[in-house]
Amino acid sequence: MGYWGKVIGGMAGLAMGGPLGAVVGAAIGHAADVGMLGDLRRQMTGGLGRDASPLGPARIAALFGRREEVFAISVVALAAKLAKCDGAVNRVEIEAFKRHFRVPPESVHQVGRLFDQARESASGFEAFAEQLAETFGDNRGTLEDVLTALFAIARADAPVNTREEAFLARVHRAFGLDRLAWDRARGAAPPPAADLGDPYAVLGLTPVASDAEVRTVWRKLMRENHPDSLAARGVPEAFIAKATEKVARINAAWDRIKRERGL
Repeated sequence: MGYWGKVIGGMAGLAMGGPLGAVVGAAIGHAADVGMLGDLRRQMTGGLGRDASPLGPARIAALFGRREEVFAISVVALAAKLAKCDGAVNRVEIEAFKRHFRVPPESVHQVGRLFDQARESASGFEAFAEQLAETFGDNRGTLEDVLTALFAIARADAPVNTREEAFLARVHRAFGLDRLAWDRARGAAPPPAADLGDPYAVLGLTPVASDAEVRTVWRKLMRENHPDSLAARGVPEAFIAKATEKVARINAAWDRIKRERGL
C-alpha cells in the first residue's frame, strides 16, 4: 500500500485526536499492515520501558522507518484548511490540490474524506505545518515545493487574498524557510535553477562568493534536493521529478564554477 493508502488509517485519528491523532491513526494503519500493532500499542501505553521516548509524529515515523504518513496527512490538511480560510471550499481549489499532489485514482475517495474532515475549520493548521517541518527539516527543497503548491491552490480560484497570504506566511514561518524561498513560492523571484546562463544564480550566490562558500552551498542544496532521499521518505513522484531536475542543474552549475575556478 502506498503513502496515500496510509491516509485511511489517519482519518479516524484526525476525527478523534487532532493533528497528532491523525499521525497516530496513520501509524496504526501501517502497524496493522506489517504486523507491528502490538509494538505500537505497548509504545502508546508505556509498555516499552521507562527509557522509551514520548510518542510524537517523528517518533511514530521512526518506529517504522517511514515518514510518508506525516507527509500525506499534513499536506492534505494544510491544503484543505487553506482552501477554507477565506470561506467555502470550491471545486477549483480541490482540482488544484489533485494536480499538485497527484492522488492515485484508487485513493481519491479516502483522500477526499480526509480533505472534507480537515476543511471543516481553518484553525489548527500550524500543528500540521510544524510536524511537516520537523519531519522534513533536512529537505528544505521539499518544504519549499509544498509552500509553492499551496500558493498555487490559493490562486486557483482568484488572486491570493489577505487571509490566504496570512495563512501562507504562518506556514512559511513554521517551515523555517528564508525570504527568498517565500518570494520563489509566490512567484516573485525565479526558481533557484531558472537562470541557466549564470551558474552562481543557480546556487543562489554571486561571483564574489569564496570557493569554500560555493562548495558549502552546493553540498547543502544536494542534501536538500536529492531525489533518492526524498523517495525514501515517501514524497510524491511529482516532487521527486522536480528534485531530479534541480539536482541536474545544481550539479551543472557546480561543474562549470569548478572549471572556471580551477577547483
